Amino acid sequence: MENLSYACNPRVVASMMVSSLLLLIIVSRHHRQLQLGRNSPLEQSSTVIFSEPSCLSRSQLHLMRSSASSSPNSNNQKPPPLSPYLLSRLRDYEHRHKRCDPLSEPFQRYSQELDRVKNSPDSLVRKNADSASDCRYIVFTPFAGMGNRMLALSSAFLYALLTDRVLLVDFDPSMRGLFCDPFHNSTWLLPQEFTFMDRVKSREFKEVFSLGSLLKNQNQNQNQKLADVTSLLQLDLSTEYNDYDKLFYRDETQELMKNVPWLVLKSNQYFLPYLFLLPCFRTELDQLFPDKEIVFHHLARYLFNPSNQAWGRISRFYDAYLARAEQRIGLQIRVLDPENYPPSFILPHILRCIQDESRILPRLQRNETITSRIGTSKAVFIASLLTEFYSELKDMYWTRPIADGEETASVAVYRASHERNQESYSNSHNMNALVDIYLLSMCDFLVTTQVSTFGYVAFGLAGVSPWFLRDPSDYERKPSEPACHRAVSPEPCFQFHPTDYDPIAALHRGATGPAPVIMYCEDAIWGFKLANMMSF
Repeated sequence: MENLSYACNPRVVASMMVSSLLLLIIVSRHHRQLQLGRNSPLEQSSTVIFSEPSCLSRSQLHLMRSSASSSPNSNNQKPPPLSPYLLSRLRDYEHRHKRCDPLSEPFQRYSQELDRVKNSPDSLVRKNADSASDCRYIVFTPFAGMGNRMLALSSAFLYALLTDRVLLVDFDPSMRGLFCDPFHNSTWLLPQEFTFMDRVKSREFKEVFSLGSLLKNQNQNQNQKLADVTSLLQLDLSTEYNDYDKLFYRDETQELMKNVPWLVLKSNQYFLPYLFLLPCFRTELDQLFPDKEIVFHHLARYLFNPSNQAWGRISRFYDAYLARAEQRIGLQIRVLDPENYPPSFILPHILRCIQDESRILPRLQRNETITSRIGTSKAVFIASLLTEFYSELKDMYWTRPIADGEETASVAVYRASHERNQESYSNSHNMNALVDIYLLSMCDFLVTTQVSTFGYVAFGLAGVSPWFLRDPSDYERKPSEPACHRAVSPEPCFQFHPTDYDPIAALHRGATGPAPVIMYCEDAIWGFKLANMMSF
């Protein structure tokens, strides 16, 4: 009876209820962290679970993708998980980044040294070879469109991972506020007060400190380590690079530049595939990526998390228009010459692709008939600078019935942004582009414009092999050929690789050595992409 009286005491009961509630909250949070760690390789790759309010997309994005891919009508196949070795190397990188980031003592010391530099190689020779020797950097300077920037940045990150460097980004105002910092309790943003970058970007500075210029002027002493000459190198791996800049893609050059503390990279290319052709990196890359066809997929999902502002727009649109559809179809249409190839010329070929060849959407008829109202709900998301594609498709599937013999379906057509021109140096434009990319990446089926880097990023994030729309000029020259064709994998294409060496052609000639795990791109036969098996 004493125990019963004690248990029935109101104060005791209230205390027990509070304790139970606190215990339930703790257990729930612990269970949720375990669930995040189990279900998401992104969370597995971090040594500590991130604070959710600081970056909502980090914890919510994979849940949304998991929900989308669980639909029985989804085309999404769950990609293989990150290799244990890659997870281990990412953890090592996170520790190194924290130790050397812009808030660290080594970075502060280096930045003070650079502030004293004059425009001559002698002034950039390291006075103290051991100074901050465990911190070496690669600073990425983006340009061109959002797709190019994300492809090049993922390539820069892999290069940093391979060479034990710390990746920092020199984002101009057009890129600020688009992404969360990818590394826990650290930053990858180069401080705005780091004014040395203004000098680095000048033409005069490049003529002295670019890798191409130094190699060109070093012909008499080709084995001299570049760290003995300078503590900073500019790398131009853009579509504008010259033959000396392309020497970056050689083993001997990698050895020469290995200990240079600062690399400043300018690129608008997905140059990552060529790293797999360098013997100095190949063994490591094979361990990191047993599956060569989802390299960008894993790197991009790890590296890019939309900021809370961007994620709010993405998630609200998805929940309102796409979430309840049984199938989501993404259509990305880029027209470079709308005067000669207007939407009215291109649209019939798009319909031929999505209705007749890929059979993603049902064909239509003009006359009303009695049809079943039960069918698959399909949401079509369109990303294009030209509004005509959206308005025409929306009107078609609203005003015309499904053709006899076709799959019964209800089709709704949506778009998120209303841009008319590409403005790569506008923050609001880049925000809209990022929203479109991520909404496309939530789709089960993707139809994209060939050679479009915007499309590359969308289907790479999705992990979905897209259908490529042919170039409009092809429709004019070869009207009887298919309007689109399917890619074999979601890997992007390296379009402007060094042309002095074609490893696939070399293999045809009987060259020996490790098999180059690449193939010619389906949408750009002059380019290379990663592949698990050689394809000619």
